[in-house]
Amino acid sequence: MSLWLLALLGYLSGSIPFGLLLARWARGVDVREVGSGNIGATNVVRAAGKGLGLLVLVLDALKGALPVSLTLRLIPGEPIAACVVGACAVLGHVFPVWLRLRGGKGVATAAGVLGVLAPWALLAGAGVWLVTFGAFRMGSLASLLGALAAVVVAFSVATHSEVAWLTGFVCSLIVWRHRGNLRRLWRRTEHRF
Repeated sequence: MSLWLLALLGYLSGSIPFGLLLARWARGVDVREVGSGNIGATNVVRAAGKGLGLLVLVLDALKGALPVSLTLRLIPGEPIAACVVGACAVLGHVFPVWLRLRGGKGVATAAGVLGVLAPWALLAGAGVWLVTFGAFRMGSLASLLGALAAVVVAFSVATHSEVAWLTGFVCSLIVWRHRGNLRRLWRRTEHRF
């Protein structure tokens, strides 16, 4: 299978809006019209409960992890190919064609990609996320600091520079998608759980 087809598969996998679909199916709620308006797991927790939010988190991570794992199997020894497919999966979540390019923030999908390609970076990011969320009860702050930790660790321990640069790219995208949250954090008006 060619890299172009795998990249398209990565994008299409990433573009499945599990948060929107499951909240609508299970609770009759359009998550784009409640809370932050985001289709990701955090807003699903607000709109439809923790159980459904956890399921969305897992599915959003899998839609990043599975196409990357498939690429590693079909094109072994080429980390750049897996990185391209991983980037496409995250871009699919953030800019899904089905939702007029208005998707989520990419955190869970990026976590799935990093879980396959940079597990130490994912562990560092997840650890910082948990500590930050526990201390401040703000998903956005936890996501931003977790992304920063993932980048630092990826550039410190990644055996392939492509993986470190992919981590930097997806985490930069996460920060960009959180620009409204950054403004609220600066003004001290950000939402807490």
